[in-house]
Amino acid sequence: MERSWIYYFPKHSNVLKAKIKRCKWFRLPIKDECKLCGRVLPVGYLRRCQRCGKTFCLDCMVPDVATGDIRRLFCLNCARKMVSPKTGNKYEALTHYLRFRSAFTDTVRLSFAQIDGIIGDNLPLEAYRSTEWWKNTLATAHARAWLNAGWETAEVNLKEAYVVFQKTKTQQVSGEHEKTRKKASQQPTKPYTPPPARIYAKRKPSKTKIAKLYARLKNIERAKASQPKLRGTFKPKPAHEKRLFKPKSE
Repeated sequence: MERSWIYYFPKHSNVLKAKIKRCKWFRLPIKDECKLCGRVLPVGYLRRCQRCGKTFCLDCMVPDVATGDIRRLFCLNCARKMVSPKTGNKYEALTHYLRFRSAFTDTVRLSFAQIDGIIGDNLPLEAYRSTEWWKNTLATAHARAWLNAGWETAEVNLKEAYVVFQKTKTQQVSGEHEKTRKKASQQPTKPYTPPPARIYAKRKPSKTKIAKLYARLKNIERAKASQPKLRGTFKPKPAHEKRLFKPKSE
């Protein structure tokens, strides 16, 4: 615990010798915030995660989940990622792309290089060698990517390395999504009723405001009528200019 404190002493000098006797030493703790729970604790209670490199308190950290080594500590977020990592299908990006293209076209011609860019990975060598890989069957994960989106392969050219997808009338949904589709069909469909438009009515000014404005206009008209009418373009100076340029009386 002594390492988590820094002691500050006043500087010794001959001039401040009398003040030093009155002063007492004080200590200032070095503290930091836990990146998970947000508590501010001394450095002695904080440790650094071996994976993300951030500082956490001991309550928000666990030993290495793989080996059980106490010297290697991981935060709860990193430990959860190590225990149950996300497993996603890389061909889901192709499904989203074809659904987007189905809004305005019926055929899509994609080269193998374009598909590599869409899925963010390289296609297997079997896709370049045989047309069996491009068959429209729900047994393979890559074929379900375009079948679930409502497309099927119409032409495959291995020499020029491109494939043509044709949009089908009905989407072929795999068994995983059949239950959700049945629930959606059982729900009664109601006609869309737009929300009522809110029309803001203009507020009429109150009688008090009208009376004040009318009185102000009358005062302006009276002030103009009280000014003397002079011939020519000569205009009298206003009162503030008269006071400003008034000659000093000796």
